[in-house]
Amino acid sequence: MYQFSKKLKTLSFALIILGFIGIVYGFLSAPKNVDDVKAMMSETHHEQGHAAEQGHDSQTKHVSKDDANHHSEVKEEAHGTESHSDAHESDHNDANHDSKEAVVVAGHDDHDEHAKHLLHQLQNRPWSALYVAILFFLLISLGVLVFYVSQVVASAGWSIVLFRVMEAITANILPTSIFLLIFLILTAGHANHLFVWMKEGATVVGHENYDALIDLKSPFLNIPFWMIRSVIYLVGWNIFRFLFRKYSLLQDNSIGDIKIHNRIFNMGVAFLLFFMVSESGMAWDWLMSLDPHWFSSLYGWYVLATFLVSGVVLIAMVTIYLKSQGYLEYVNDSHLHDLAKFIFGFSIFWTYLWFSQFMLIWYSDMAEETVYYVQRFEEYKVPFLGMVAMNFVFPFLVLMNSDFKRLPWFILMAGVVVLAGHYIDIYIMVMPGTVGGSWFIGIPEIGAVLFFLGIFIYTVFSALEKAPLLAKGNPYLKESEGFHY
Repeated sequence: MYQFSKKLKTLSFALIILGFIGIVYGFLSAPKNVDDVKAMMSETHHEQGHAAEQGHDSQTKHVSKDDANHHSEVKEEAHGTESHSDAHESDHNDANHDSKEAVVVAGHDDHDEHAKHLLHQLQNRPWSALYVAILFFLLISLGVLVFYVSQVVASAGWSIVLFRVMEAITANILPTSIFLLIFLILTAGHANHLFVWMKEGATVVGHENYDALIDLKSPFLNIPFWMIRSVIYLVGWNIFRFLFRKYSLLQDNSIGDIKIHNRIFNMGVAFLLFFMVSESGMAWDWLMSLDPHWFSSLYGWYVLATFLVSGVVLIAMVTIYLKSQGYLEYVNDSHLHDLAKFIFGFSIFWTYLWFSQFMLIWYSDMAEETVYYVQRFEEYKVPFLGMVAMNFVFPFLVLMNSDFKRLPWFILMAGVVVLAGHYIDIYIMVMPGTVGGSWFIGIPEIGAVLFFLGIFIYTVFSALEKAPLLAKGNPYLKESEGFHY
């Protein structure tokens, strides 16, 4: 039996506390009204102007006395001709007075509108940072559940000794589901402005916020139906996870009873059918609808690849940690090699979907489709392109060699980069539609990740100590224990 160490438990609590402080700081530091935003804009403009003045100081100091005298002579000449042009200039000024005032008023209105828009973006930032972290940890835990069930349905023999690791990781689905449900309820109650289609009057003809395309999608994108679907997704995933864990433990006490194994198999088939529908709906509802004017038929698959590869990385990392502590004696380098192969394969799968989606949109060059990538290239170029390097180039080069797939430290190194890359992937799915160009990875983002990382560590390793680390009742256990190649 595994024993949850005090050091690891203390670390999880410390991460939760530090993360909570970072989350609170993010909300407290966000501007409260338009005046706060204007003050920030004025301060920024002042700093830019001061920098520009410093750049020109050295040039103005070199103006000679002859130049100054020349300017004074020009002024005197101009003064001599001033009396002849006064009347003409007066008429001209009177004629343009009204238009100048109109320009000033319009400029002032544009400034106010820009400040109001920026206020919404900056107020969205702590919410968006929290949303990204919740989705990241929920979906990668869900990815482990999908991988686990796929092994059951495929009657795979090699992975049985890893089942309890997978079951423990899936325990994190419950707490993150609760946090997400609370978050979605607050969002539906207009506690934030993350989803544009939820704004007041978006589907009311004649309203200043009316959007014809959002109105067209309103039979699907409306708050009651959106919340009902979200509850179905979360409840369904948690029920299936609970049943898999329950019957897996029952199987330990009923060694040789094939009926329980068949029941788990049948549940696995049912779950995969439910998951295929719910995963696509989840991707549309929670992510793609952040940009309601854009859509992609590949989006559900793309999101699936994102959290599936991250889930396998988690399995490998927890397994390697337990092995280093003297547990999982039946796990050998062949099991790690297979996990690394799945990481490699799913990374290629993710790249295929990323490129397919990008290439088709780029090739067709339709404005309603390219707007998604134009915004990301203009405002998120570094993380957007860096993510591709982290999620494809790095694992492709590092894990291509078969020998490297058997080295625990090498898998850990690759796993850290891949997890970070797919966090940025989800970050780029969320942020452009919620904060626009007002993004930055700082205390709110780091705090949210630390908070849910602490919850993940506590939940997973608490689940590990509640059951034997070997699924003794599985009929394929002997095959898994002797797995070598």
